[in-house]
Amino acid sequence: MLAHCGGDPAAALHHLAGAVAAAPEDPGPYALLAELWRDRTPELTGAVEGSTSLRAVLALSYVSFLDGDMDRAALAIGSVTGARPDVAWARAPWFGDERFLGAVSADALAEAALRTMDRGHDLDSDAMRERLRPWFEAIEAVSARQPSPEALARMAMMLRACGLTDASFALCDRADAVQRTMMVEVVRAGTWRRVGDARQAAAAFERALALDPGNWSLHLDLADLHAEQGDFAAAARWAGEGLTHEPAEITLRAAAAAYRARLSGSAADLRQLVELAPDMPNPAYLDLLLDHACAGPGLPPELISEAGRARRG
Repeated sequence: MLAHCGGDPAAALHHLAGAVAAAPEDPGPYALLAELWRDRTPELTGAVEGSTSLRAVLALSYVSFLDGDMDRAALAIGSVTGARPDVAWARAPWFGDERFLGAVSADALAEAALRTMDRGHDLDSDAMRERLRPWFEAIEAVSARQPSPEALARMAMMLRACGLTDASFALCDRADAVQRTMMVEVVRAGTWRRVGDARQAAAAFERALALDPGNWSLHLDLADLHAEQGDFAAAARWAGEGLTHEPAEITLRAAAAAYRARLSGSAADLRQLVELAPDMPNPAYLDLLLDHACAGPGLPPELISEAGRARRG
């Protein structure tokens, strides 16, 4: 291999990583890569650790496995999968190897699972689920061996993103059997939301809030959920309760103002929302709040026009 690459170990590594990318399930390129890594580790370390290219991170995942660093191997292949989920990277022989499944930590696999979603690709299709099947098998094996509730909750998020809502719920139940946590209830709420059951989602968010009463973000989640259902009285109430815990939080202040304006037609609340608009961190959420607020009864047309100009989407 080195002879074909002019004696350059980094070029040989790049070539072999390309061969792995072309057929992740083929053991041949891995054997050559293992031999190259064994013979030229000092020269190649910089090439795999100093680059963020897909081939370099792919190579890093396998050489980390060779070195026994299973957590780094998992994180690297999670990043590669997030970048290109249209390739079945996890069909790599090492990913299903007991040496990997028996040693990778639940926290690392959970973080790797989240990385598969980093780029926002749609993972909910039969073809995608088939490519990601080794991930589901790894999640089952590692969650049974090391049922850390927070890690299981993050793994359940990946299952939900892949459309495996029943499996996501089951993983949350497994986490609950160890310890009930706010994070697990939040993930469960998100899954109920995905399947369209707002009542169950609200119940899960309320259980999460019982576990972490001062969490303003949970109050906002409940406010938004009720707003989605058209219950702006409940939305305003939940946002207002959140403000008792974090009165300076701008997103919460904006939501409370928007839901009060929608409920009562309060011009003062719509004006407050307009004043907060330039500092809102999420333009899409701001625009949604403006839509709600401007639908309030009896609001002055000139104020509605001003609110329209505050949109940032």
